[in-house]
Amino acid sequence: MTVFWRSGYAVGHVLRLDDGREKRMEAGTPPTPHATLPPLSVSVVICTRDRPDELRRCLASLPQQSVTPAEIVVVDNASRDGRTREVALEAGVVYVREDRPGLDFARNTGALRATADIIAYTDDDVLLHPQWLEHLLAAFDEPSIGAVTGLVLPGELETAAQRHFESYWSFGQGYDRIDFRAADFAATSAQVVFPAWKVGAGASMAFRRDVFDRVGYFDERLDVGQAGCSGDSEYWYRLLAAGIDCRYEPTAIAFHFHRRAMEGLSHQIYSYMRGHAAALMVQNERTGLRCNLRQALWRMPRWYAGRIWRRLRQGRTIEDRFLKQEVTGYFAGLLFYWRQKRPHG
Repeated sequence: MTVFWRSGYAVGHVLRLDDGREKRMEAGTPPTPHATLPPLSVSVVICTRDRPDELRRCLASLPQQSVTPAEIVVVDNASRDGRTREVALEAGVVYVREDRPGLDFARNTGALRATADIIAYTDDDVLLHPQWLEHLLAAFDEPSIGAVTGLVLPGELETAAQRHFESYWSFGQGYDRIDFRAADFAATSAQVVFPAWKVGAGASMAFRRDVFDRVGYFDERLDVGQAGCSGDSEYWYRLLAAGIDCRYEPTAIAFHFHRRAMEGLSHQIYSYMRGHAAALMVQNERTGLRCNLRQALWRMPRWYAGRIWRRLRQGRTIEDRFLKQEVTGYFAGLLFYWRQKRPHG
């Protein structure tokens, strides 16, 4: 994968697939520097569990930021030993322990502990571009923008599993800024499920503090440690449903280290679809928009039936390498949702 840069900004890439094909993506318009930063303070929250080496690497990229965060909060999500705490204290950051396993438990604990106007989240398996935080902050230049995400590029592509993920499951949403307006959501959401997963990735996202007061916190039934994924996309969906705009800002760049082994990637894809199915049900529950129910119980099963039929007739393709994990994960997500207690309020 070759990434092209212009004046310090990523503007496109060429990705060569293992079968020799190429995927190309480029910016439609050149990125423009921001004039001034909004007068907002920023807290950075990193949720982590049993990955002290990755956490140390991530924390090492924060002192290089062109904007200094008001604080860095490490939320230790039920790690089995004291190494995570040691790494956080060595780095001189705020350390908080959250004993309930689940990424959204940890995200909410971080939001409650953070004190700044903007709460920015990243993951422990990420390296941050030196202007990551500056560009996230600059994107809050309109009062209507309640959430901003950034471009996530691969940190390495050394293994077949990493190349497969980047080829078919990439976090990146392109090199052009995209505004996801609540008005567009309102105009279409009664008929089809708004694709909130396209807003960005949880490895690089930020929120105004007041959105948590307006729409609540992350749904703790979702994401890693619970349903498996989609705690971030369900939250963006909820913001849009509440009339709050979201923005994808590709000048805010983070580098994510994908799973190196096929076994880990297989489990990840299973978890992604498990979380996606559960999130559709949660979105229906929280917003009353029944297009989510139609998507979960009719359109997605029909889509998977079509893919299975094509595979039986035409044989296996590289895109369907993990079709079994997708299908079993999806229906496991529906079962997971129906077995969970509904939150109060």
